[in-house]
Amino acid sequence: MPRPIEQLPQIRSAIRFYRVMSWVTGMFLLLLVAEMVLKYSPTHVEVFAGGSGGLLSLQRVVPGDGCQWYSLFVPGGMGCEITSLGDGFNISLAILIVHGWIYVVYLLACFRLWSLLRWPFKRLLAMAAGGVVPFLSFFVERRMHDVAVADVTRLEAERAARDAAAPAPATTPEA
Repeated sequence: MPRPIEQLPQIRSAIRFYRVMSWVTGMFLLLLVAEMVLKYSPTHVEVFAGGSGGLLSLQRVVPGDGCQWYSLFVPGGMGCEITSLGDGFNISLAILIVHGWIYVVYLLACFRLWSLLRWPFKRLLAMAAGGVVPFLSFFVERRMHDVAVADVTRLEAERAARDAAAPAPATTPEA
């Protein structure tokens, strides 16, 4: 496996990819939180595009029979089903699905940067947590970006020192 000093272009690319995915994941996570607040708070609405509500509308969702006020806050919902009354394109559901797939790509970006720089496993866990805790991705991204740039600067200095210490290639006289 090549050493990080030999992979500086890949590391720079991984830093950019991680940074972009961190911001995209963070933004979709905030949208997801807003959607969950709308749906599971007493307002019980989802965002729809098109349909009978017009271009963009909030449509009611109805908790099923036997749902208690607290069942929507319990993981699994205690068997409580929610029925959406909206028609058209369900933007709330789209945000949920898109965030899930973006988070997978974000994890790949985290793994790529982590493996190229050979960071400790705890750092990978901190990076992964950035995509599931609202606002954390922005703070984790800033910290990991600073650490990664410092590592690249150190690797570039090591490479320059190594190249300066290496003997010059021998030239052969032309006949």
